[in-house]
Amino acid sequence: MARGLKIGAAVVALVIAGGCGLVRGNDDAAAPAPAATGESLAPSTEPEPIIEVEPPTPSPVATSEKPSKKPSKRATTRAAEPTQPAFWSELPACAHYDKTKPVPKRTVKKALRSASSRIYWRTEAPTLKLNYPLVKAIAWQESGWQTNIHNCDGGTGVMQVMPDTVDFINNRFGLAYDAKNYKDNAYAGANYMAWFTRWAGQNYFNENYNLSPSKCKSHTSWCLLNVVISGYNAGQGGIEAAAQSKTLPNPQYVAAVRSLMNRCECDQF
Repeated sequence: MARGLKIGAAVVALVIAGGCGLVRGNDDAAAPAPAATGESLAPSTEPEPIIEVEPPTPSPVATSEKPSKKPSKRATTRAAEPTQPAFWSELPACAHYDKTKPVPKRTVKKALRSASSRIYWRTEAPTLKLNYPLVKAIAWQESGWQTNIHNCDGGTGVMQVMPDTVDFINNRFGLAYDAKNYKDNAYAGANYMAWFTRWAGQNYFNENYNLSPSKCKSHTSWCLLNVVISGYNAGQGGIEAAAQSKTLPNPQYVAAVRSLMNRCECDQF
């Protein structure tokens, strides 16, 4: 099981108990493609919300933002974002921050909202839709929305996507995501999440792709939302191994993400 980074003051206890997880690209890249043929994804020309799957034109990492001419009350009371927040003080020795300036979290939030609003299976599974609470919660659990952090096993950026996972998604859908770009990183993570929803829905939920929490009896029950969250951390192989018993392989991780969907420190940005 992949080991993730400890994040979020609100879920430290859960993270310590279960650990954060990273996308397990090795399982997914080696696995056969889903039964249905993937779609050809054309670039979007529509205004937000974006509904196409082609990633946005790569843009340089933001280095600064123009301050408001008249700071708001919130801006005057909120402390500046530290380069390395206190909850990352116990990073493993092999994890590190690169030399790029971290993208402000309010800018990351826009990328996550855009990534969560896309419809990734327009004809084969048009009812399959992600949602912002799910995407923002996994991103916060994985990285604390930090764009310049790298984990020991190769997880990168805000969604902590693994190199093999990015390669798998790029090859599967004919894309060119670059995990070093924070926008591409958000889209790659969300696209993988959508692919996993499609795969799990086909194999275990009679092609039902409803990710509503109302479909789950608890944070540990075998429902599509919990399986997708679990699979983002444990990988396809982890879910396949757990399918017979219908017991999630990483319940602490799932419970942490489910809690963050309802209440997250990231909601302030």
